[in-house]
Amino acid sequence: MYVCLCNGITDRDIEQAVADGALTLNEVKHRLGVSSQCGSCAETAQQVIDLCHSADPELYYQVA
Repeated sequence: MYVCLCNGITDRDIEQAVADGALTLNEVKHRLGVSSQCGSCAETAQQVIDLCHSADPELYYQVA
């Protein structure tokens, strides 16, 4: 589904960004541009990120 209509970003795009190492909304925003225009997608984008983390709890414990 489309999460960010302004930039044409889907939930799968966000899931891939998280799988590639983006752990926060700011990191996903930097990689994809999600929530960089009107910002109305930020809450939904965060929910997708949270779902990714709950599917792989090891993401929370990565060492920088």
